[in-house]
Amino acid sequence: MDADLPFLTGLDAKVAAIVAPVVADMGFELVRVAILGRESPTVQIMADRADGTLISIEDCEQISHAVGAVLDVEDPLPGMWTLEVSSAGIDRPLTRTKDWNRFAGHLAKAEVNIPINGRKRFSGILLGAEDGIGRLRLDDGTEAALPLSDLRKARLVLTDELIAASAQMMRAPDAEAEPSAGAEAPESTPQPGAAPVRKTH
Repeated sequence: MDADLPFLTGLDAKVAAIVAPVVADMGFELVRVAILGRESPTVQIMADRADGTLISIEDCEQISHAVGAVLDVEDPLPGMWTLEVSSAGIDRPLTRTKDWNRFAGHLAKAEVNIPINGRKRFSGILLGAEDGIGRLRLDDGTEAALPLSDLRKARLVLTDELIAASAQMMRAPDAEAEPSAGAEAPESTPQPGAAPVRKTH
């Protein structure tokens, strides 16, 4: 799996394959794709700028228009659906190998689908990822090796250290791109900065 693309399956992966080239051509990176609901599904997309800085509301709107247009053409979702584009935020989901490596040294929480040594939930310091395995140093000093393809969810934990590090990395280009705390995904509502666009087929 390309370290620049999130680990996804099913319809999420199908939509990601369609929109990732569009997002990349615009100078952004796809962080997460989630299809929520069945009757009138919501397509949630999180993105960053290619240089790692948080996207602005204007960026969200541009991505929404471009992604909405290509999804209209490819038509992977029948009927009416809503597109929501947002920044990944500071306490972002960890969906790619590069996320685990970029934020090594910071606190994170992860949950796997299949228990590892009898447990599904883990919390610890990111030690990076390689060959499809993400590693955490747990509170007791041991290490957990988590298959990235089996993650139900994983995200950074908001700490003073993370806020300070993010402030240095993000270099937000305008006030609207100021980092904001993310919400739990995919059960959450979109983060501030989302630009919903409703399409009817």
